[in-house]
Amino acid sequence: MSCNIFGTDGVRGRANEGLITPDSAMRLAVAVINYYRAKYSDRSANHKFTVVIGKDTRLSGYMLEPALTAGFIAVGANVILLGPIPTPGVAYMTKSLRADLGVVISASHNPYHDNGIKFFNADGFKVPMEDEAGISESYWQPQPLTKTEFMGKAWRLDDAAGRYVEFAKSSFPKELNLSGMKIVVDTANGAAYKVAPQVLWEFGADVVKIGNSPDGLNINDGCGVMDISHLQEEVLKHNACIGIAFDGDADRVAIVDETGEPIDGDYLIATIATSWLSSGRLRGNVVVATIMTNLAMEKYLNSIGINLVRTDVGDKHVMHKMIELGANVGGEQSGHIITANYSTTGDGIVSALQILAYIKARGVQVSSIKKMYTPCPNIIKNIPLDASCSLDKYREVGEQIVGHAGRVIVRKSGTEQLVRVLIEAESTELVNAAATAVCNL
Repeated sequence: MSCNIFGTDGVRGRANEGLITPDSAMRLAVAVINYYRAKYSDRSANHKFTVVIGKDTRLSGYMLEPALTAGFIAVGANVILLGPIPTPGVAYMTKSLRADLGVVISASHNPYHDNGIKFFNADGFKVPMEDEAGISESYWQPQPLTKTEFMGKAWRLDDAAGRYVEFAKSSFPKELNLSGMKIVVDTANGAAYKVAPQVLWEFGADVVKIGNSPDGLNINDGCGVMDISHLQEEVLKHNACIGIAFDGDADRVAIVDETGEPIDGDYLIATIATSWLSSGRLRGNVVVATIMTNLAMEKYLNSIGINLVRTDVGDKHVMHKMIELGANVGGEQSGHIITANYSTTGDGIVSALQILAYIKARGVQVSSIKKMYTPCPNIIKNIPLDASCSLDKYREVGEQIVGHAGRVIVRKSGTEQLVRVLIEAESTELVNAAATAVCNL
């Protein structure tokens, strides 16, 4: 019996094991094209599928890229290889090159020994769950190959990084530059190691690079969004005005202010929303965030006339709701921010440029962002899953204590046998009392 090979964000696993082997990658490439060829059977029989492939800096990318390429070619698809490039760069290039499919080889913020394969459709959006189910079904079935004369070809696009740099720069206001700003940038030894410093330098910033020497094994290792301690030290050491960190595929961003203190993703979303509201760019005066977003941010946005709509955790849920509402700003606390005027997925570099534009235009320090609101106290607990106790019971116990002064979010983990509980209220005392009651239960 077949099963779904996709996780929360593509096909993931440890490199050279399970689904992340050369054989599996080749089979996946064949299955994808055969699935879409059947789905779009109304197209001309002579239609040649074009696939764009980008990757991060993991050693296993050198294994998976040729394996996927061989599979695509074997079923008659042409392949354009981009080399190391951020995930949003693949989404952009898929649209720009009028390709049928974009492929990213990356495990995002995971260590080097993991890798993954995720797909974008022709419009640059992550493929929907129905397609993931169809591809999974195809993967487990016998896969026909094409005749020799109909096989595809592969090209390497040498200027892919440069094209993405120009795209990212187009999101920054033309009347502004970054001259006079010293910026420390940590690229997590990942996909943005070339393009992120280049973008900032071309706008006139004095750029200090760290986490910028990938060797195939050091991606996300004590650097990037997974560990900002070095970034904080370097900001203070160089008397920089801001520190910027990305994850391995640069779809997430973390910001450190001039004092070395982190600015969480809620503040970043609120900053972009505030900026876009003042310039008339915020569509529908609405922002999309997840159930994890702090209650104080929601109250702040409401106070300036912006409605916050919440979704389940996950960028796919955020993007889906943004499309439904016609919203153009959304994201997660983790720093995965979607600015739909420019990107169809989270883009760490574009998001960072929006924050820099806010700071530069107003002539303020990065730390001023935290003056927008004071976060409500909260606590997150991971409780072993107990089948005998319903999630509603956990929620009811917490809500009896916080009442209307807060909120209690209870959900099953998508990756572990745990119940994840978020308790938020206007006072630390209420939060602690509710957390104790839920944990006792």
